[in-house]
Amino acid sequence: MPTIANFPAPTLVTLGDIELEVFEAGEENRGNPIVLCHGWPEHAYSWRHQMPALAKAGFHVIVPNQRGYGNSSRPEDVAEYDIAHLTGDLAALLDHFGYDDAVFVGHDWGANVVWNMALLHPDRVRKIVNLALPYQVRTPMPWIDFMAAVFGDDNYFVHFNRQPGVADAVLKRHTGQFLQNLFRKNLPPEPPEPGMMMINLAQSSTPLGDPVMSDDELAVFTASFDATGFTGSINWYRNMDRNWHLLANVDPVIRHPALMIYGTQDMIPPSENLAEFVPNVEVLSLECGHWIQQEKPQETTQAILKWLAVAQAA
Repeated sequence: MPTIANFPAPTLVTLGDIELEVFEAGEENRGNPIVLCHGWPEHAYSWRHQMPALAKAGFHVIVPNQRGYGNSSRPEDVAEYDIAHLTGDLAALLDHFGYDDAVFVGHDWGANVVWNMALLHPDRVRKIVNLALPYQVRTPMPWIDFMAAVFGDDNYFVHFNRQPGVADAVLKRHTGQFLQNLFRKNLPPEPPEPGMMMINLAQSSTPLGDPVMSDDELAVFTASFDATGFTGSINWYRNMDRNWHLLANVDPVIRHPALMIYGTQDMIPPSENLAEFVPNVEVLSLECGHWIQQEKPQETTQAILKWLAVAQAA
């Protein structure tokens, strides 16, 4: 495993029949865990700005590459990426470190996993901080049918499910270009072009807006997906309907203290009924796009630490 400059060396942690590549900071703060969960198509490195500050503030910072990513296991069976497996990995990670519970922080897909961690393993979650993706209320019909009806067949969630393998191949063929075009900020307000957004990004030779990260930082993501391809990570999307069925009889209300951080320029809109399903939530918006903790690293870190300090004292 090549080392990443200015980032902790990873440990491969065996959890049952899989391994997770785990990065840590603040091991001297054992007993006060915080688990940071990345989104798609990302890497534990997405949290590089937050890890040192959280460790300095007294947290044992645990940052896995979740299944399908980096040097973590990438099972062949699509069903092994459902929400029961993804949250089960985090519960098993707590067991590995000897923790009953932890603060969980998630961004994008990682936020979805954290919301569901609170639903499926409520006793393992102390507090929640989620970025970009608010709690997703279970739809009247399975997720992919719902998205197809609302957004059409070119919606990338729908495309990933109904044309398996097509996007995987295109993204793999254009890994560097896709990630360079995706990790952008200050995007011009333009209507989306026809077609499947992620395939369009992969095939476009002209990135819009400004880069979120330096070339050296982007190279970490590119090297990771050059090695793994995208199928393992896209398989998370291919379990949306399975997750819909798994959650059918689960109490949908999350009662944990929670902080929801939005980017004002993110294409994901704020939830209109978040407090109905997460009654103990505080909401904060930062002037940025989707890649919140990388676009506004200091502001994000300060917001997390300030909220955790207040929540700890309450």
